[in-house]
Amino acid sequence: MDSQLVCSEVIAMSGIEFGTSGARGLVNDFTPDVNAAFALAFISAIENEFSFDTVAIAIDNRPSSYVIAQACAEALKQHKLNVVYYGVIPTPALAYKAMQDNMPCIMVTGSHIPFDRNGLKFYRPDGEITKADEQAILTSNAIFTALPEHLNELLLDVSACESYTQRYTSLFNADTLKGKKIGIYEHSSAGRDIYKALFEQLGAEVISLGRSDEFVPIDTEAVSEEDKQKALDWSSEYSFDAIFSTDGDGDRPLIADENGNWLRGDLLGLLCSQLLNIEALATPVSCNTAIEKSLNFKQVKRTKIGSPYVIAEFAELAEQYISVAGFEANGGYLLGSDITFNGKLLKALPTRDALLPALILLAQPKHVSELLAKLPQRFTASDRIKDFAREKSLQIIAALQQNAQSFLLELGYDESYELDLTDGLRISLASGDIVHLRPSGNAPELRCYAEAESSEKAIKLVNKALVLVQAS
Repeated sequence: MDSQLVCSEVIAMSGIEFGTSGARGLVNDFTPDVNAAFALAFISAIENEFSFDTVAIAIDNRPSSYVIAQACAEALKQHKLNVVYYGVIPTPALAYKAMQDNMPCIMVTGSHIPFDRNGLKFYRPDGEITKADEQAILTSNAIFTALPEHLNELLLDVSACESYTQRYTSLFNADTLKGKKIGIYEHSSAGRDIYKALFEQLGAEVISLGRSDEFVPIDTEAVSEEDKQKALDWSSEYSFDAIFSTDGDGDRPLIADENGNWLRGDLLGLLCSQLLNIEALATPVSCNTAIEKSLNFKQVKRTKIGSPYVIAEFAELAEQYISVAGFEANGGYLLGSDITFNGKLLKALPTRDALLPALILLAQPKHVSELLAKLPQRFTASDRIKDFAREKSLQIIAALQQNAQSFLLELGYDESYELDLTDGLRISLASGDIVHLRPSGNAPELRCYAEAESSEKAIKLVNKALVLVQAS
């Protein structure tokens, strides 16, 4: 008799946990039965709310992603569900297609974390799962049969890629980017086979850059010194108007201006929101205060870090405002309501998207640096300590909360301050400077964010804070 397994028991033994966006863990922990347990637990958590007979699956370019997708598909078929496999595409492409077809979906991706890790993102027919859904997945008593050693190959369907491209080619005129020269830093992004053709359809001259057969863990919140130099060198060599890239699963944008300087994701989100005439925003507490200082929005709601928290605010904001959106410090843009742009309807996409903010920005006649110069001049920086246990991070933050003044004196501040415990420890000083510490929700890392009146000062504040933390 085939072995019967309980989803919650398999998940509890796996060592895989939910972070700020999806379940993440070491590749070795994503065994076939663990993947099956997550897939079926997800379905059991939502099947009483929605009617569907098909589940969509897509993956990023990590070496481990396809096998994980095979296991998820095998488990779903056990549950008498059909599976449509869209291959390697950006997460927002999968989410958009599934929402239009009123079906749930699973994205196999570890986003920006190293290739020895991976993850699963889950979407209901109406968008990203909630934190309540996450708990329902973890406690599901659904039962399945242990998977066979050999899993079936998946048949590729390209319609999600086509639908995502059409979303944007139909929004803009064919000459929107005419006269612009744009570099696409492709590395191992899940959208690298989409972007060049899309930008060219909108009239741009496009040059592909840095394509890699090995997985590259691009973190749009902590761009490496190597990637900073690459952008400067490419800009100098090709005289680009901009360089576009994303993280591994294509939901977080990375854009460099005409000088090869990478933009901060929250400033990109701010510019996009201004240009879309968004009325109300939800955005994490870590984002730049230039958002409020711009005076462009009727309401700005600050949340914990993670797209589920941003999305959770959309329903309430939508009761009061016509146009609602959100974005994160990583640049991922979430459209919380249908809006009209260029005289055309753009459907809501309440999950992180890299293309919308990039295209809205690059469609402007002015240089990117000119648009940035018009924003309130507040500068943020961020970095992280890798391989830093979450328990240690929490201990340090608890200690600093009790003795923030001593920490600030070591940083060189002797002034009044306010503490914000929305997510980690955020210290706002009377001078306007801000330092914020929190454990990552996706990996064993301690992140530090800072804000000041200059980029140099913000970077120095981050570096000094992390040195002090490591020495504690």
